[in-house]
Amino acid sequence: MHPLISASDLAQAIQQGDILVLDASMALPGQAFDPQQRFANAHIAGAVRFDIDTFSDPDSPLPHTIPGQARFARLATERGMANTKRIVFYDQDGMACAARAWWLTRLFGHERVQVLEGGLAAWKSAGLPLESGPDLAAPAPFVSRPRYDRLHGMGDVLDIVHGRLPGLILDARSRGRFEGRDPEPRAGIESGHMPGARSLPYTELLDDNGRFLPAAALKEKFAGLGVTDTTAVTCSCGSGMTACMIALALVSIGAGAGEPAVYDGSWAEWASTPDSPIVCGA
Repeated sequence: MHPLISASDLAQAIQQGDILVLDASMALPGQAFDPQQRFANAHIAGAVRFDIDTFSDPDSPLPHTIPGQARFARLATERGMANTKRIVFYDQDGMACAARAWWLTRLFGHERVQVLEGGLAAWKSAGLPLESGPDLAAPAPFVSRPRYDRLHGMGDVLDIVHGRLPGLILDARSRGRFEGRDPEPRAGIESGHMPGARSLPYTELLDDNGRFLPAAALKEKFAGLGVTDTTAVTCSCGSGMTACMIALALVSIGAGAGEPAVYDGSWAEWASTPDSPIVCGA
C-alpha cells in the first residue's frame, strides 16, 4: 500500500467503508492553537482524534517518545484502530504530525496505514465535506506486532557516528539549527548536529501547496545527499516528529536500503546527553 493518499481517493475509500480516518494534529514548537477545539469545529466526517502526546511514554523526560507496546495497543483499541481496518491520518495544518502517527502505527505492526497528502487543506481545496462535533471513537481490538527495525535509539546513532554501524543520518531541522547558527526552541539545548549527519529540512521536500514534490524530484534530492539503494537511512529532527516526514518521503519513492529508521529521541535527547559529540557548520 502506498503511504500517501489523495483527497479524492480518500473520499472514495470512505464511501466503500472499512476505513478509519484520524486527525493527528498537534501544535509544534512555535505554534499556538488547540487541536481538539479545531477538530470539534471542523473535521472529515467520521474522523476521530489521535493525540500524539497521549500515544507517548508518560514517564519519559523527552517530548512524545514512543510508548510501550501494551500502552499503544490499549490506546489504539480505544480509538478503534483494528488491524483489519485501513488507517488514514491527516493534519489540520501540514503533514508532519500525520507522518509521525503513520510511522508510530507502523512501528507497532499495522501495515495498512496512509497519510492524506496535503492534509486538511487539500480536502477543503477539493470541496469535500466537513462536519463538526465531538470525537465519537468506537473501540475495536488492535494487536501489536512491533517492527523495531524502524526505530533507532541513541546507541544505534552513536554506532553510526563512530563508524561501527553503516548508515546515513538525515536531519529534518532547519539549516540554521543544524549549523549551530540559530537557537533550539527547547531551553537548555544547544544547536548543531551529529558528526557525519546531513541537513535535509523537511520543508524542502514539499511544494507550495504543502504536498510532497514529484517522485523524480524527491529521488534527485535524496541522491544528492548520498542516498543509494544500499544506504541505510536514519531520520532525525528536534524531537522525532518531522524526522517522520523524511521517512514518509523515502518510503513513498522506495529510496534507500529497506525501511528507514527514525531516531526517536532525536536532537532533544542527543544535545541533552552529556558527552554527545556535537559539531557546527555545514
